[in-house]
Amino acid sequence: MSDDKPVAIIGAGPAGLIAADVLSAAGKSVIVVERMPSVARKFLMAGRGGLNLTHSEPFERFLTRYGAAAPRLRPMLEAFTPADLIAWAEGLGQQTFVGSSGRVFPKAMKASPLLRALLRRLNDRGVVIHANATWLGWNDNGALRFDGTLQALTPTATLLALGGASWPKLGSNGAWTEALAGRGVEITPFRPTNVGFNVAWSDHFRTHFAGQPLKTIAVRHGAREVRGEAMITRYGIEGGAIYALSADLRPPAEIEIDLRPTLSLPEVAAKLSRVKSGDTLSSTLRKALNLSPIAIALLHENGPPSRAPEQLAALIKAAPIRLFSTQGLERSISSAGGVAWRAVDENLQLRAMPSVYAAGEMLDWEAPTGGYLLQASFATGVWAAREMLRRSGANR
Repeated sequence: MSDDKPVAIIGAGPAGLIAADVLSAAGKSVIVVERMPSVARKFLMAGRGGLNLTHSEPFERFLTRYGAAAPRLRPMLEAFTPADLIAWAEGLGQQTFVGSSGRVFPKAMKASPLLRALLRRLNDRGVVIHANATWLGWNDNGALRFDGTLQALTPTATLLALGGASWPKLGSNGAWTEALAGRGVEITPFRPTNVGFNVAWSDHFRTHFAGQPLKTIAVRHGAREVRGEAMITRYGIEGGAIYALSADLRPPAEIEIDLRPTLSLPEVAAKLSRVKSGDTLSSTLRKALNLSPIAIALLHENGPPSRAPEQLAALIKAAPIRLFSTQGLERSISSAGGVAWRAVDENLQLRAMPSVYAAGEMLDWEAPTGGYLLQASFATGVWAAREMLRRSGANR
């Protein structure tokens, strides 16, 4: 990799910006090109409710969150671990803490302080960021093409960090697939992940409970169980416990909600049997198990529930919900699909295009929310940048 030309990074999200940080720290000239008017819009949106950077669980368990992509991601996650990401954030002046769930957050909770600190550092190192410039592929001479006033670039190497197809209004819309497919890069079709599911709620349930959470529940599908919360929406159901199972859910499918996961089935039945027989069902459920109105209403969604303690307990421990379809990419937190793993080598270089790398969500992997999405995005950006430095003979 020659030092007389800059490295081009297309996409100013987490993968692209951390790659610019690694490269510029080694003295490389870096140009970052972003389609949107400002950088890292999805990153900022992800931090609106509290920026979940990564997770503190043991590494081997952490790795399982990436499913089929875990073997390919392992060396990258080992090279830039959750501890490394925490140290990087704290090196930018953003102290972190571990929440009760094991998730890791900056103390400021928001994404904006971390992003501002990173942009200041990149600016101090001379990294040039061009916003409002859409990458269009390559011209006949192999130079990078853009719309608008940005002239074609012939960099020493290119990192594509263009994002997936989720939340397209924030920037990454997957439109880049045509340019890569035209160059012989294998593309896997996009599909939504960490997304809500459509449910045929009754009019009463939808009208009275849309926008309310089901708290401290367990959600089951097959052999898997996830504890947490779910949010009832007008279209169906979403939330952390649902997202954690979304990779395995291919509607039509059925999930079960355990409304009292800390109690066994016999314990629930025993509590129900001790309530006065004259109480209404709602009163029984409230007094015996402290069920919320939304939980009680859920038990009625498949018809009037039995009052027999054993049968009612079984429903409370496994209330069925039928999922008939997913919400689309425009409402999904992340996406699977994109550049197929077969299309990149072990260094994330495109096999069909030497000196062109891919990183972040544009690669075909998926993970649940909880810090896993950002960790892998950052780690793949670091991995590709370090490979560029290795090829140039620079120190990592």
